[in-house]
Amino acid sequence: MNIPEKIKSLKNAFSERSQVRKQLRGPADLYYAIADSIGMLDAGAWQDLVKDSGFFMSAGYLTSLETVLPHNLSPRYALIYAGTGAQRQPVAAVYMQIAEVSVAQMRPEKNEAEAGRLDQLAESTRQRILTCGNLLTFGQHGIAFAKDVDQKLAWHGVAEVLYRVRQAEKLAGKTHFVMIKDLHSPYREHAAHLENLSYRYVETEPNMVLALSPDWKNHDDYLASLASKYRGNVRNGIMKLMEEGACTMEHVSDMAAVQDQIHALYKEVQVNAGVRLFELVPEYFATLQQAAGERFRCSVIRQDGKMLGFLISVADGDTSVAYHIGFDRAAAASLPIYLRLLHAGIADAISMGCKEISYGRTALEPKAALGAKPQPFGILVRHRQPVLNKMMKRLLTGIEHEEAPERSPFKKPAAAKA
Repeated sequence: MNIPEKIKSLKNAFSERSQVRKQLRGPADLYYAIADSIGMLDAGAWQDLVKDSGFFMSAGYLTSLETVLPHNLSPRYALIYAGTGAQRQPVAAVYMQIAEVSVAQMRPEKNEAEAGRLDQLAESTRQRILTCGNLLTFGQHGIAFAKDVDQKLAWHGVAEVLYRVRQAEKLAGKTHFVMIKDLHSPYREHAAHLENLSYRYVETEPNMVLALSPDWKNHDDYLASLASKYRGNVRNGIMKLMEEGACTMEHVSDMAAVQDQIHALYKEVQVNAGVRLFELVPEYFATLQQAAGERFRCSVIRQDGKMLGFLISVADGDTSVAYHIGFDRAAAASLPIYLRLLHAGIADAISMGCKEISYGRTALEPKAALGAKPQPFGILVRHRQPVLNKMMKRLLTGIEHEEAPERSPFKKPAAAKA
């Protein structure tokens, strides 16, 4: 290609981008119902749209969640419709959260003795973030589309919903950031054209996913599938140490009875997190158990009757989402509590008939050692002021992005050995 042809090609590409941008900045040929509570929307339309989107988009879960959301979060909902008159049909359901956070929540919590003048300033400096998705979970739990929907039109509708909510929220204060969280394939590709609306894609740590073999009927079957080195590490470095420490593993059947203990252990981990967008309330755990029913598991470790750690897993279709964890940090200095809880997540997922475990984005090394593989995750961010975006970059992206290590803990097939 010669220089004039290159110039012409660049000019055409710029013109096409400008046209797309102009179209996205205008209203989509869609209609919207936006509400502060899911009970204000058409229940039948919501159910039809989310029926294949799993537990975390279900009306039952979201209705329960409204009663126990962290104090700095508030929900918003939307139904998007296409067509007119009798031909009007719902094409998308959208779940959103508005979070009011301080700069102090970008780093581990400090006690009053450690807190200084700058910390007080950080606590008083607050930002409002409109999130399409659920900050309490990981995964795409914010959008459900109708089957065979026009993806570009539908995502244009999602962007317009976020714009309308942001504009309406001016009465309560400026919304500094809009975020569409935890996009993975194919959502990442379908939403890519929103970058023409000044959304910026930021890759985060990957979600670590462990595929469960249909041959595994219990945790012992999983251990038997490991190569001898890894199996020995689990038995001698985790199970034996926990047994020598007189630790036992059990399930909690009544979360309400132990919610204060669970919350205290959750706090021991939460206060040390690099980014703390919210703090769960104690009543949340029992409410989640009630909403999830048979899809809920809470494994706890006890030592002489004292609870040392817990892991909560929820079956979301074929996926077990192991996403709430807490443990006694002092006890964890001498006992492999965290690693034992990860293995409890395998037993719980198998017992619920799941095909995989979604372990989330933290502690990539121990999860890779289990056999979990990285699933690329990212967020789309649109910010009001570039200067504020730089200041709040860590808040949006969490800790510096790390790559998951490569680990192959399972036995090699006989054919591969040969």
